[in-house]
Amino acid sequence: MKADCYPVTLMPGQSRLFLDFCAGGLPGFLPLDEIGTPPPARPAHWAQLVHLLAEQNRSAAAEDSLAALEEGAGAILTGQQVGLFGGPLYTPLKAATAIARARKGSTACSKPLVAVFWLASEDHDFAEISHVAFPAGRELAELRYEKAPEAALPAGRIVFDESIVALADRAAELLGPSDTTSALVEAYRPGRTFAQAFGEFYEKVFAAQGLLVVDAAGRDFHRLGAPVLRAAIERADEFHAALIERGQALEAAGYHVQVAVTPGSSVLFLIDEKTGARTALRRTAPTVNEPNGLWHAEGEKLSTADLLGILESEPERISPAALLRPVFQDFLFGTTAQVGGPAEIAYLAQSTVLFERILGRQTPPIARFSATLIEPWAAELLRKHDLQLEQIFGEESAASLALRLAARTMPPETKKKLAAAGNALDAELTALVEWLQSQDKALGQSADTAAGKMRYQMNRLRTLAANFQLQRESTLTRHANSIFNALYPGGVLQERVHGGAYYFARYGTELAETLCEQAASHCPGHSAIWL
Repeated sequence: MKADCYPVTLMPGQSRLFLDFCAGGLPGFLPLDEIGTPPPARPAHWAQLVHLLAEQNRSAAAEDSLAALEEGAGAILTGQQVGLFGGPLYTPLKAATAIARARKGSTACSKPLVAVFWLASEDHDFAEISHVAFPAGRELAELRYEKAPEAALPAGRIVFDESIVALADRAAELLGPSDTTSALVEAYRPGRTFAQAFGEFYEKVFAAQGLLVVDAAGRDFHRLGAPVLRAAIERADEFHAALIERGQALEAAGYHVQVAVTPGSSVLFLIDEKTGARTALRRTAPTVNEPNGLWHAEGEKLSTADLLGILESEPERISPAALLRPVFQDFLFGTTAQVGGPAEIAYLAQSTVLFERILGRQTPPIARFSATLIEPWAAELLRKHDLQLEQIFGEESAASLALRLAARTMPPETKKKLAAAGNALDAELTALVEWLQSQDKALGQSADTAAGKMRYQMNRLRTLAANFQLQRESTLTRHANSIFNALYPGGVLQERVHGGAYYFARYGTELAETLCEQAASHCPGHSAIWL
């Protein structure tokens, strides 16, 4: 197994906030990773929490982790939306990071730590979780569950109908026979929810590593976390003002705001009693008639007392939004550290003000492990064309990569003449423009514009020659498309597009330990793992 480590700046499309965090933290916004410090004291509800976890993790593989928690181990937490057939590759990369850091932290803290994967089953973005893409030969095949719910149901309430059978059969056809494929088909079947299927699948994939999964959408978990939800109801205006101020501070520092905090917005959703839909709760400022303000959910008006009554009798109907969820998680688990990707790190930079006001502390964040997995056939193409990963990421499309390959395979005499002509033209134009600029400024500016047009035509000539080479060697286009689909599909990192289940089906669940080992290798940016 070979792995290359690249700086985080190699990863395309990353925000300044995330790059600065990876470079050394965000002073004033997020604490540094201090996983070596002792974890927070166990919450008073710890025994109940462990019991609920045991109810959801009944396999023999979970016994050691549950026993460790029962004896006082801390938790390294990560999580993800519960997508179709295991979701994208970055999902298992998050799990691997949490496991690796739990192992490291257990040594550094002289106290056991356990990795816990939070199933984001209360999220209701069906369009985001309903599809997955698996490599199919040297192309990509997208699978999509079409049965959208009539209302914006939380994912944990969406039940698969009979159409999942044919979809699972297609997934099995693409993945080929393996223990992973069998586990996937067994998990995703009629009558199961997205959350149940997703959790069961990853519990099996990371069984050897003792990963625990948790779906905290039910009444029991929400009752345990009720103090956080109560604070968000009773102190809504205070929290809103703090988030507005935090957003302004982030923007003043040159960073972006991941979640827009608008007038009247809150950090809570309400689950509709009749339809089960998850609806954003909005606020109306206090008035003389309503000194505690009013809440609105899809036209329904509720008082603060109404919401507190729902929290008391049906706590599962009060759902934390993205900015409150990490605080809710931390209150439940007394988390030692939270693992997240670029978006989660940005959430945490905003929600620090909620951590401070509700918990009096901020859980250290850890950027998840990022990697591109290079299969042997793709590695062969990279070697054939003498390509590095950073060159792939530097291309705009498979077509531009094909032109690069064509330029490399042109006859030596053609490349020599193009290079000579280009160099000579550039040298002569540079000298001429400098001379004309010395004679007259306006004349020099016109000359510089004209020289730019000539250089453009020279580059166009190079492109024409490369296109001619492409027509002569059609395999170059096929190779470029194959490389792009495998490593940088659609100009996006592989980990965000390819379904993680594909790699486990192809290389076995032993890959889980490989990912954990690579996540512990201290690569501060992006890894290329040669399978």
